[in-house]
Amino acid sequence: MANLLWLQGGACSGNTMSFLNAEEPSACDLVTDFGINILWHPSLGMELGDNLQKLLRDCISGKIPLDIFVFEGTVVNAPNGTGEWNRFAGRPMKQWMKELADVAQYVVAIGDCATWGGIPATAPNPSDSKGLQFLKRARGGNLGTDWKSKSGLPVINIPGCPAHPDWITQIVVAVATGRAAEIEIDEFQRPKTFFASFTQTGCTRNMHFAYKVSATEFGQRKGCLFYDLGCRGPMTHSPCNRIYWNRVASKTNVGMPCIGCTEPEFPFFELMPGTVFKTQTVMGVPKELPFGVDKKGYIALASAAKIAAPAWAEQDIFVV
Repeated sequence: MANLLWLQGGACSGNTMSFLNAEEPSACDLVTDFGINILWHPSLGMELGDNLQKLLRDCISGKIPLDIFVFEGTVVNAPNGTGEWNRFAGRPMKQWMKELADVAQYVVAIGDCATWGGIPATAPNPSDSKGLQFLKRARGGNLGTDWKSKSGLPVINIPGCPAHPDWITQIVVAVATGRAAEIEIDEFQRPKTFFASFTQTGCTRNMHFAYKVSATEFGQRKGCLFYDLGCRGPMTHSPCNRIYWNRVASKTNVGMPCIGCTEPEFPFFELMPGTVFKTQTVMGVPKELPFGVDKKGYIALASAAKIAAPAWAEQDIFVV
């Protein structure tokens, strides 16, 4: 049986809400099918006050083995680095986080806030929030660049705002069942099984992307959302169009742009009106191009694609 402890720093609880909606496997399956003992979770744990402090101290002392330490939310430093804005169980959360991470066999950061700071770390970042091992793309975070858990692995990052529930539970199961060595991670410590491909992979609008046929309004069932509506699908690593949300659909599937929430820079453009859902261009060419495409190649390809676009590419393919 693997002991799991889940704490929450500066966050909105979005990843907890996501986790509780997991299906393959579900949060309940973790306990009943995979023998994971959830020591405490902010929405499931019953212990409070002195009882919770005792539980945490028993984990730190080794009296209770800590196999998996899950952290959601930013590590808040607040005024003068005190962390007083985020006190928990009698001490600043950042102190509990560091001591628990140091004794855990594996540490898993859930969501953008825990991985690279997310929205709270957006400039000017008054709370001096950080992720566990990153601040945006910069390595280090709160634990430091070279930090590793007792297993010898760095923090396993599962980003997203929120992270997909099945990304969370499948990685937790892999760790709990002794398959952590099989988890290959990328340069940002994300599991490659989920984050090696782009959001665009499997998008139902790829034919529109290829022919440079653009959607002009949200919710349209035809047209690519990249050219005009700011979709970051071609530049964002995620399986959102391979593993649907609620097993039903994805944002691009229903006509809304990907906002790149699994990338370290999120949120882009500081979420200002008029910038998030609008493609930034220079003389008609997007400022940011899909990975592997240069400006000259894009211009040549776009011109040819526009000319070659068949008539059906402009039609609503879902009309019966």
